[in-house]
Amino acid sequence: MELTKYKLGDIADISVGFPFESERFNEDGDGVRLVRGMNVSERMLRFGDESRWWSDITENLEPYFLKENDIVIGMDGSKVGKNFALIKQTDLPLLLVQRVACIRAKKGFDQNYIWHYVSSPRFIEYVNTIKTGSAIPHISGKQIGEFPIFVPPLPEQKKIASVLSALDDKIALNKKMNQKLEAMAKRLYDYWFVQYDFPDKNGHPYKTTGGPMTYNPTLKREIPAGWEVKTLKECIKHINTGLNPRDNFVLGNGDIKYVTVKNLTTEGNIDFSGCDLIDEDALKKVHKRSDIAKGDVLYASICPLGRSYLINKDPIGWDINESVFSIRPNLDVISSEFLSMFLKDSAVVEKASKMATGSIFKGIRIKELENMIFAVPAKNVMESFSKQIKNLIELEHKNIEETTRLTALRDKLLPLLMNGQVVVG
Repeated sequence: MELTKYKLGDIADISVGFPFESERFNEDGDGVRLVRGMNVSERMLRFGDESRWWSDITENLEPYFLKENDIVIGMDGSKVGKNFALIKQTDLPLLLVQRVACIRAKKGFDQNYIWHYVSSPRFIEYVNTIKTGSAIPHISGKQIGEFPIFVPPLPEQKKIASVLSALDDKIALNKKMNQKLEAMAKRLYDYWFVQYDFPDKNGHPYKTTGGPMTYNPTLKREIPAGWEVKTLKECIKHINTGLNPRDNFVLGNGDIKYVTVKNLTTEGNIDFSGCDLIDEDALKKVHKRSDIAKGDVLYASICPLGRSYLINKDPIGWDINESVFSIRPNLDVISSEFLSMFLKDSAVVEKASKMATGSIFKGIRIKELENMIFAVPAKNVMESFSKQIKNLIELEHKNIEETTRLTALRDKLLPLLMNGQVVVG
């Protein structure tokens, strides 16, 4: 396959965002949502609490409206070179803010081919060689345009992009399915342990149909009769953490995944893509402190809180750092499934967030987490709930495992396709 070397700026139009006045941003959804640097994460847009809108829409802003399949790249920050995303129709309308670049293919070049090339390790390696600034690394639009890219004829561009996009689509579908499964699990937890409408012995909603309730002075509310109130510490065996690499080992050596808070998602999953790596010697040092095992619940101790993940099989080939808590339940008191959902409950997240401290990164300490109190369900209720949640969690984990395999396949295929070593028929 014939490949021609270009500069990215030769085959695509590269623009940067408008210098909006930040004091005029609004948070109430009035106008058009803005894409700022902090909204561009690794292969995705991230909004949530960081959403801002612009209501004063004028003609001069027309060039800054994003379109479907635009590629946006964050130009500042610790993740510069890794923070890029492809705009979807469902994301629109969006306005581009300064210090974020937009890439659009010129005629004769395929936008999706460019996307896969830019989202490859080659772009990350390129940015690492040209970025400036030690405290806050940054790149310019001109530097992005200088990125060297090897391009086959248009029909081959489309074929290569089609193969890689099919993998991306399946990965995205799995993530969307897991979001739905997680929402189902949260609704079930809320129904049973917030509203107390778990099924009674006749299968009827407990509180709604008059199940006996008792006022608890500690919680200052009524709870089902017979339930006890305990601290989290009374319900678990221990909380462990991993080890900080500083002065202990070097990241990037080996192929063992070193899970940090960035790998724990708000959907209750673990995302190994972009995971730091360590070697066997480092693993031995980390595991002496972390002692993670099947049935433990991982918990991101740094805000945003509420990110937890239930380990459902032996964690071979990975471990955690010091900002991830590994919580082992006392199965005679609570189940792993209940513990995982408890830590994600909105009321618990709100309470934990109020206790978070720290000047740069706010987080919660082990002692404060251990002292949280809650109503412990009766054993038969706990067992019934765990059985139902376990099925949902198993489906989530299957999707995660498939996504991990597909991601590895995509990342392996990408350079082979781009180099012409593998040809699409």
